Amino acid sequence: MNPTAMGGGPARVLVVDDLDASRFIACSWLRRSGHTVVEATTAAEALVALETELFDLVLLDVHLPDMSGYDVTERIKADPRTSSIPVVMLSATYIEPEDKVVGLTRGADAYLTEPVDPGELLANVEAALRYHRARALAEHLAAKLTRLTTSTFAINAAMTFDALAEAAAIGAADVLDGEATAVVTSPSGVVCVATAGARRPEARFRLDNADVGNWMAALNPGVGVTMIEADAAPWHPESPVTAALARTKPRRAPIGIAVLPSAVTGDDDRNLLRQLAQATALAAEGLHTFAEEHSLALTLQRSLLPRTLPHHPELPMTARYVPASSNAEIGGDFYDVIELDGRMLIAIGDVCGHSIEAATVMAEVRHTLRAYAVEGHRPAEILRRTDLLLERFHPTGGLTTMCLVLVDLRAGTMEVANAGHVPPLIADDQGARYLPVKGPLLGIGLDRPEATELPLPRGTTVLLTTDGLIERPGMDLDEGMEKLRAAVSHHDDMDELADRLLTELGQGKQDDIALFLLRRLA
Repeated sequence: MNPTAMGGGPARVLVVDDLDASRFIACSWLRRSGHTVVEATTAAEALVALETELFDLVLLDVHLPDMSGYDVTERIKADPRTSSIPVVMLSATYIEPEDKVVGLTRGADAYLTEPVDPGELLANVEAALRYHRARALAEHLAAKLTRLTTSTFAINAAMTFDALAEAAAIGAADVLDGEATAVVTSPSGVVCVATAGARRPEARFRLDNADVGNWMAALNPGVGVTMIEADAAPWHPESPVTAALARTKPRRAPIGIAVLPSAVTGDDDRNLLRQLAQATALAAEGLHTFAEEHSLALTLQRSLLPRTLPHHPELPMTARYVPASSNAEIGGDFYDVIELDGRMLIAIGDVCGHSIEAATVMAEVRHTLRAYAVEGHRPAEILRRTDLLLERFHPTGGLTTMCLVLVDLRAGTMEVANAGHVPPLIADDQGARYLPVKGPLLGIGLDRPEATELPLPRGTTVLLTTDGLIERPGMDLDEGMEKLRAAVSHHDDMDELADRLLTELGQGKQDDIALFLLRRLA
């Protein structure tokens, strides 16, 4: 779109007339009024000029040697690149009312007959230009508002602070047609700085926190959106910037979106920059709130897990709990160890679902498990009683898987009861293999088998895990279990083994992971 047309003032006018005298007079009047004039003597010359140059108005004679002015007008209006250019037709030959009707019907914005008064000609030109400029401004602003809407959707869809900074920078560059930089601070204090060019996102990068933090602090914006003009910014030390800083709460770090001053050409552009900053600040507030709530929920969930594991010289053990990715809800994974007069009851389980409710049910199941264990119930009976509790008090949200292993070191045995959970994986000199112990999950009231008693020879490693470690989208569960089996060796140090399994199999999962390892020493 022609910037001259949108900015007002003198215009670029194409004058098309094959008569030298008429063309000279019209061009003289236009030039005296300050307009820039380009001349053409034929329709062909005019159409070529329109293809290669930008014009704000065409003053067109009807009678041309190679094509009717009516036909030229239709060609101009039919081409999307030139359809908005006003056409003022002028004729000394076609002066009847029906000639004017034809000209206006075929696309002319005004129709004058010669001889024409200079004032009348210039008044018609100015009127056509006013309409054209208003329309051009409206279309330009509408296009920017459309891009603003698209950018706002992308900003609100960002799930991390890095992604938010990138979306804000790309959006500002797209809306304001120039390079833009967005600054967002995460809850941990990491300053994310993203820069993008107009409609071409560039690489995201980070700066030292102090550089941007000090710059933001010096500007000291309050709650709301503050527009500032700065001689330089940490990422633009060589040139001035126009920036919108937005803050949603007094103690919250502000977000900033900065562009070169040339990208902000008027109040409309300033308002667009303000709206982008406001949308980014609100999106950042949502991410802050989610991070705070997620951290609180994870703290609650971790508080329900054992703070320390029992120390037994013959039975070392280690455990890991890894929450799902930061944008996932908390789940109901848990593990527990209960010492029972020389025996050790190890439990691992998973309440189905990801929500505060799942974590709450998990806490209730864990306390119930402890109570039944202290009362002296065997693993299979503990599962039956827990199943009854869940079926009665959580009929819709209490589906739970659990595996119990009761270790008796004096007898050298382990008693295993399973309720729909991943079976224990044992590793010894014969390799790694899953124990063939099954049973229905808890909360549905089905009959369940008795526990299976198995020997626990010295040098045997037992691994218990939730399905977060072995499940992956697009992968069969059996394949995930086989990957885990192949990765386990009883020769490995248990802490190193636990960390390696999480590194190799637990990255980028959308489910929590609980992992428990024990080994009867040789």
